[in-house]
Amino acid sequence: MNALSLPQFHVFTGEQVNAVLVEGQSAVIDTVESAYRAHHAGRTVNPESQFLRFPDAQRNRIIALPAHLRDGNGEAVTGIKWISSFPDNIERGMPRASAVLILNDGATGYPMACMEASLISAARTAASAISALRCLARDSLATNAPSETATRSLRVAFVGAGVIARHVAECLPLAALPIGAVAVHDLNPDYAASLATRIGARLGDEARTEASLERTIRTSDVIVFTTTASSPYVDNPDWFSHCPIVLHLSLRDLAPAVVLQSHNVVDDIDHCLRAMTSLHLAEVETGHRRFVTTSLPHLLCGGQAPLRDRPIVFSPFGLGILDIAVGRWVYEQLVAQQAPVPRFFHEMQRA
Repeated sequence: MNALSLPQFHVFTGEQVNAVLVEGQSAVIDTVESAYRAHHAGRTVNPESQFLRFPDAQRNRIIALPAHLRDGNGEAVTGIKWISSFPDNIERGMPRASAVLILNDGATGYPMACMEASLISAARTAASAISALRCLARDSLATNAPSETATRSLRVAFVGAGVIARHVAECLPLAALPIGAVAVHDLNPDYAASLATRIGARLGDEARTEASLERTIRTSDVIVFTTTASSPYVDNPDWFSHCPIVLHLSLRDLAPAVVLQSHNVVDDIDHCLRAMTSLHLAEVETGHRRFVTTSLPHLLCGGQAPLRDRPIVFSPFGLGILDIAVGRWVYEQLVAQQAPVPRFFHEMQRA
């Protein structure tokens, strides 16, 4: 093996990753949508996420998401995200989640980069939400909703005011929809006020806090759930009788009664109906999966959005292919700017 072909290993910090993501929000959405299309075409390998849990700290978990995809040009990308969720970090003044992403070289299997990935995870989650909103609004709001809903500005609500909510809010302009008033509900009023202030300053939209969860839901056209809930707490389907679009990013907020009276859109049905998500609980209760209407990869490949005769609930499990696709895009933006870690691999001559 000559020197030119030796594997190289790069490390990219959160500061570097963040700078690229902030400047490339539109490119991240394109990257996520391309990964979904590859998944729909069968060009991905996305094993079940593995959850590491702790008997003495049930709320905490660390998840491993390995994945592989081959894009439309035949180029392969492989890697794994290792992401922890420790909710008590919030009380310590720290973000709940932390993560790293490892990318592997497709030819040799050698790891080629490690990067801070909580930002990548948040960015791909926001991109998935905005992509779903564009697909659902494109078809259902334009053609199936009452005329007054199709013409006026949409009222958007955030339930949960953490990092994911902030990333989704900052990407809202990329949905290319008439966004009007924004409401924020959180169990901690200070968190809600902070996000509302940030939305108002960054986006120029009218943003306010809302103490009542019921009023938040009933008065909104688009509802974004980004909580740390481990079990359902929203159990009244009547709150959704106005047929909103629900971006159920935190997966465990809605009781089966709400799920079963909605059109349900997933990113991957097998992944979404596990790990005690709201959809998984609905499957356990009914013994079937017929309540799942369609998937975002299908919509991105030309599928028709559901009618607006029911609420539309988008529940993305968060596929590892999205992390490695966005991570590879970040790598391509940064690799020429930084030298690799010297002598990271040892004894490269095979005995």
